[in-house]
Amino acid sequence: MELITILAFIAAILIGVSLGLIGSGGSILTVPVLVYILGIDAVSATGYSLFIVGVSALLGAYRYFRRQELDLKFVFLFGIPSIIAVYFTRAWLVPVLPDELFEIGAKVITKSTFLLLLFAVLMLVAAYSMIRKSSGKTQDKMEKVSKPWSWIIVLLEGLFVGVLTGMVGAGGGFLIIPVLVLVTGLPMKKAIGTSLAIVALKSLIGFSGDMVNLEIDWPMLMSFTGFSVLGIFVGGHFSKRVSGEKLKPAFGIFILVMGLFILTRELFL
Repeated sequence: MELITILAFIAAILIGVSLGLIGSGGSILTVPVLVYILGIDAVSATGYSLFIVGVSALLGAYRYFRRQELDLKFVFLFGIPSIIAVYFTRAWLVPVLPDELFEIGAKVITKSTFLLLLFAVLMLVAAYSMIRKSSGKTQDKMEKVSKPWSWIIVLLEGLFVGVLTGMVGAGGGFLIIPVLVLVTGLPMKKAIGTSLAIVALKSLIGFSGDMVNLEIDWPMLMSFTGFSVLGIFVGGHFSKRVSGEKLKPAFGIFILVMGLFILTRELFL
């Protein structure tokens, strides 16, 4: 086995460990690992990421389902528009994007570069959500924001997150959870479980849209996913001893650095 492949599988384990420890964020590192370590093009990498994220989220959702910390009503309310959006984005929107989109000075922004830049911006937003401290007033705010028209907000957010997931291959849990908590009034633990179920459904169904257009390297994809799942179990074991909330800011800083690296590399190098 080549050294580069070993490094990629080690990274897959670490991605799983982060998911097991803090419950989110780790999957956002999948695309950079696939692109910059394994040398996979950005379009294929975002598709592969959907499968890896979907399987990982499915395992996490099952654990919450067993503890009855998952609201099926909002899985379908948020999930159906999100699933439709991510499938159509992967099956039709991404394939029709031209190979060269526009120019910034002497820099030609290709489809692959554009997807990586969009992904880097998403990493910066995710990093901010992990680094900032919560106000501790979530419950009060939740009761004020929840309104009869909250279902419309959930549907629209589902469409938006679905398109975003389809473009960059990230689950978007850090975008889903605040909506479920602040708009629908779900308790935080139930919102996390519900979010994982939504991410699993839309990611795996979105990946099926890629099967029409991409030539899938199944041995590599299944191996990478297997190591990531192994990492989830390792992280879940240590989560009983290590506080995930204390690790989130440090992990957020790491994601911030990675996002800035991708922006710099794709725009200036």
